[in-house]
Amino acid sequence: MNTLFYSFTIGSLLTVVVIFLFYFLIKMKKTQLQQIFSVNMVLLITTCIFIFLQMQLSNLLNVKPIFFANLYYIGIVFFPVSLYFTVKIFVHTKIKFKRRYLLLFIVPLLSLFALWTNEECHLFFKYYDINLNDCKFGPMFIVNEIYSYILYFLSIIELLRFFKKNSGLFAQQLNLFLVGILFPFVLNLLGTLKIIDLTVYITPISSAISIICFTLALFKFQLLDAVPIALTKVVDRMSDGYIVINEKSIITDYNLTLLKMFDIEDKSISSTHIFDLLKLDSFKGLEEKTIINGLKAARESNETLVIEKEFKHIKKYIQIEISNLKTENIFIGALFLFKDFTEHHKDVEIIKSNTNMLIEKERLASLGEMISGVTHNLKTPIFSIAGATEGMADLINEYRTSIDDSSVTVEDHKDIAKDMEEWNNKIKNYTAYMSDIITAIRGQATSFTEDTYETFSIEELMKRVNILMKHELQQALVTLNISYNLTREINLHGNINTLIQILNNLISNAIQSYNGIPNQIIELTLENTESKLIISIKDYGMGISDEVKDKLFKEIITSKGKDGTGLGLFMSYSNIKTQFNGDLKFESELGKGTTFKITLPISSN
Repeated sequence: MNTLFYSFTIGSLLTVVVIFLFYFLIKMKKTQLQQIFSVNMVLLITTCIFIFLQMQLSNLLNVKPIFFANLYYIGIVFFPVSLYFTVKIFVHTKIKFKRRYLLLFIVPLLSLFALWTNEECHLFFKYYDINLNDCKFGPMFIVNEIYSYILYFLSIIELLRFFKKNSGLFAQQLNLFLVGILFPFVLNLLGTLKIIDLTVYITPISSAISIICFTLALFKFQLLDAVPIALTKVVDRMSDGYIVINEKSIITDYNLTLLKMFDIEDKSISSTHIFDLLKLDSFKGLEEKTIINGLKAARESNETLVIEKEFKHIKKYIQIEISNLKTENIFIGALFLFKDFTEHHKDVEIIKSNTNMLIEKERLASLGEMISGVTHNLKTPIFSIAGATEGMADLINEYRTSIDDSSVTVEDHKDIAKDMEEWNNKIKNYTAYMSDIITAIRGQATSFTEDTYETFSIEELMKRVNILMKHELQQALVTLNISYNLTREINLHGNINTLIQILNNLISNAIQSYNGIPNQIIELTLENTESKLIISIKDYGMGISDEVKDKLFKEIITSKGKDGTGLGLFMSYSNIKTQFNGDLKFESELGKGTTFKITLPISSN
């Protein structure tokens, strides 16, 4: 009697809880998972109601207890089937009901038929009693029990397989699901085998506990709105691989992408230490020290640490992002995100190679133009030196013949020496000019291969620009007007040859903006603030179109068509930014001209 009382009390309380949960469930938006839970609860409530009616009315109305069993067994025989569908829907998110699923209902329907005709054939119960130990079971009861255990077993296997694959993602939910299935499975088995003394109330009680476990899993972890298999498919189909480790550096979760990325699809890495992973050939290239430093940085800050590594065994370049996982500011683990950027790396190398080719082409073209100009500029001092040497030769002959000539006075000798000195000074000036030209051209020839940083003056900068641009300006019949609006002596620090090339490129662009129209001017203005030098190069040419304006400095683009590469301005902007920590801006109006303005920090030396 005590067993009946406790079973009745526990069953009553659980029924109230189930009805309460059912009330909230039916108010929610119906998904397939919610629908099957509603079915579970209807079956459970049906079982509970008729068992309690049996308890209250059987003696009162003098009705045989088996009459109520005919009704509450509707819930009992179909509950394992409903439970099986619950697990399938949970694992697969949504299932399409197939005709073969109807076969699952054959045994429950035969069981109900055997029960409802039990008075005539006694196939379900040979003798029925509320206490299971006093019952005598018929063959159909045993078939139904075995069938129920089979469905329980299949549900458990399905969950375990899902658990193995997704233990990190749904560990707590799956634990509750497993408890919910194992509890009725084990308890009913013990009761059927008469190992423990149980009443018929054990079925609704155990089923109610299952429903509560399932409901907790769904409500507590919000899986009524979540889609487990969809989430696993999402993470498995991500282009990036990931690993989650706990505070002890044990791997708790990962996705299929990671396994494919490192060619370890045949290995199980769950619950292994992160350092054990590094022992695999596929992970050679990633050192323990790197992981230790990354985890230390992740613990101490909320910033993501980014590492790029080459993994030679799998022939891949992979970017690794290490982020901390914290709850209430307590470190509970770390997330490793693996991004395969092998193709990106190849693309970068190709772009770098192509850019180097373009730079070399531009450099050679620039050198060609400069050499042509320098050749022209060298002709004047060379011819002048040749003339000076002829003049010196004449003076030497004159001096030689005057030695024995008594009519040549001392003053005449002094005049000859003075003329020789003048010719010698002219030769010195011409050779100095040639030396400056050679220095300028040599600097430009090596500007792409040498990173020489020095402090230099504005005077030295403009002298070399004048030398190198003189011929191109003369050929185009364009005048370069240079204005100095400087309040003090200015020194700059950096690679002077790079800055010369930038200025030459801007002046060349200004010359070309006139499209060969002669007798034009370009204004080059130098002015300063307290800490910056501003160099402005202004022309009154054709200007720049809006289409080109939007892309200038952002990509390699030219308005010269086949006559230009667009690399000059792109590289000029890049070099001003990176080498001089300066800035390059422009203003342009179509048909009225363009002004490029370079801003450079002034050296304090």
